[in-house]
Amino acid sequence: MTFGITLILLSIIAVPSLLLSKKPNAKELLDKIEPYQGWIGLAFCFYGVWGIIFSILNLGWITTFPIWWATLLVGSIVEAILGFMLGFTLINKLVLSKNEAAKEKAIALREKLAPKQGKLGVVGLFVGAWMIVASILFF
Repeated sequence: MTFGITLILLSIIAVPSLLLSKKPNAKELLDKIEPYQGWIGLAFCFYGVWGIIFSILNLGWITTFPIWWATLLVGSIVEAILGFMLGFTLINKLVLSKNEAAKEKAIALREKLAPKQGKLGVVGLFVGAWMIVASILFF
């Protein structure tokens, strides 16, 4: 249930970026939220990666709870990607600033994912809600 709640919270943060991108003054509005968005995104990125690791460590659930296991894996992947997208500037500043090749690859990945952030945020809302329902149904 915790993974579903955190995914919904992260998705709510990610969806306004889609709405703000349609406004002409979106750049200055996004610059005001950017410091907080980076730390939140970084935390959720690590939490999503932990969810992926947790899913892999519990591969035995596939035989007993296949729907719940797949839901947990998909939700964690969406959470890790959204966290990366929201925390990209901070990740770039803290982790990748010393390695130019990794920085270039991360920038290319971010450019591919950026147009999909709003859509992925909406998907995250639905997957997060399903994660909560699935945790109630299957546990």
